[in-house]
Amino acid sequence: QVQLVESGGGLVQPGGSLRLSCAASGRTLDYYARAWFRQAPGKEREGVLCISSSGGITYFADSVKGRFSISRDNAKNTVYLQMNSLKPEDTAVYFCAARVGGACHRSMNYWGQGTQVTVSS
Repeated sequence: QVQLVESGGGLVQPGGSLRLSCAASGRTLDYYARAWFRQAPGKEREGVLCISSSGGITYFADSVKGRFSISRDNAKNTVYLQMNSLKPEDTAVYFCAARVGGACHRSMNYWGQGTQVTVSS
């Protein structure tokens, strides 16, 4: 079975940076698309960024362009979300996800439990 475990969340000041990690186990995900979603209090879950099996990047949310980036290290079976210039509106639970098909689409097959990111002074 595929398991996804996020780490790296926490409290950060506005303008600060944070890097989230998502380690996969149970299966090698080299040919999966991997993505990050988030859910703010009282809001619907929102796609953030996705990286395809070939390394192509898809922005699901325009609000993070120029501030967030996604990368993957297949040797470690891990995907990362680098978040810079953080804003209070970025506060949310961030979820790691993976899709069996290698292309980036909003439908995902596997999900992590989420990690809290709070941007506040």
